[in-house]
Amino acid sequence: MSEVGTVTSKAKGTRGHAARPSLWLTVLSLTAFVTLIVLGIWQIERRAWKLALIDRVEQRVHAAVAPIPSPVSWPAVSAANDEYRNVSVAGRFLHDRETLVQAVTEEGPGYWVLTPLKRSDGTQVLVNRGFVPSERRDASTRQSGNPDGQVEITGLLRMTEPKGGFLRNNVPQHNRWYSRDVAAIAAARGLHDVAPFFVDADAGSQIAGGPIGGLTVIRFPNNHLIYALTWFALAFMLAGKLLVTFGGGPFRRRRFVHEPAGGLDAAARRTGSNAGTIVEQA
Repeated sequence: MSEVGTVTSKAKGTRGHAARPSLWLTVLSLTAFVTLIVLGIWQIERRAWKLALIDRVEQRVHAAVAPIPSPVSWPAVSAANDEYRNVSVAGRFLHDRETLVQAVTEEGPGYWVLTPLKRSDGTQVLVNRGFVPSERRDASTRQSGNPDGQVEITGLLRMTEPKGGFLRNNVPQHNRWYSRDVAAIAAARGLHDVAPFFVDADAGSQIAGGPIGGLTVIRFPNNHLIYALTWFALAFMLAGKLLVTFGGGPFRRRRFVHEPAGGLDAAARRTGSNAGTIVEQA
C-alpha cells in the first residue's frame, strides 16, 4: 500500500473515531445539559416567589396598624402569614428582665434591647425597643428612657430567630445573645405565657433617653434572574458543543492540502512523494 493510501486510511480512521465520542461522555454531556436547564427554570420559579414575597411584605408594612394576634391564635402565627405585619400592643415593661442581643446597624455595632411587655391579661410579649451602642449597654446609663407605667407600642411583628446569628450560637448561661430567640430568652428570664414572636418597635414608639427604634431592615436579595441567565447560557454553550460534535456535515471544518499536478493517483505512484488530498477534521 502506498504512503498516501496509508495516511489517508489513518485520517479516515481518526475522523471516524473523533465523530463517535464514548458512551459515558455522551451521557455525561446530556445529563449536564438537562441539569443546567432545570437549574435555570428553578431560578425563574424562585424569582417569581421572591417578587411575590416582596410585594406581600410591602403591603403588610404599609397597612393600617392592627392589634397583635390574640393568644388563642398564637400557635398558628407563621412567617408566611404574619411576619412584618404592622401591629400594636399595650402593657407595662419589665425592665429588670431585659435582654441585650448583639447587633450591627446603620448606627454602628451595639445591641438590640429586648424587654418583656406584660399585658393586662397576664400574657407577655417581647418587644425589641431598639438599638443602643456598646457604651450604653448598662441599663443604668438609660434610666430616663425606661417608662414605669402603661405604654402602647407600635411596630412590626417578627418571628423568633432560634438558629443564632453572626455564625454564632446563643449562650444563655453566659448571657451572650446573637439572635432574638424568643423561647430561649423567655426560659432564661423566667417568663411565662410569652408570645412566640416579638415586636420591632418603630420610631414613633421611641422614648427620649431610651433605645433607638425604627431600625428594622427589610431587604430581600433578588439575583435569581442573573442566576437563571447564567445557567441557560451555560446550557446553550454546551448544546453548541454537542451540535458540533454530533452534527457532522456543515459543522465540520475542512483542511485543504495542495494536490500536485496529475492528481492523487499520480501522486500515489510516486514513491516517497508528498501527495496531498482533502482531509476532513471533526
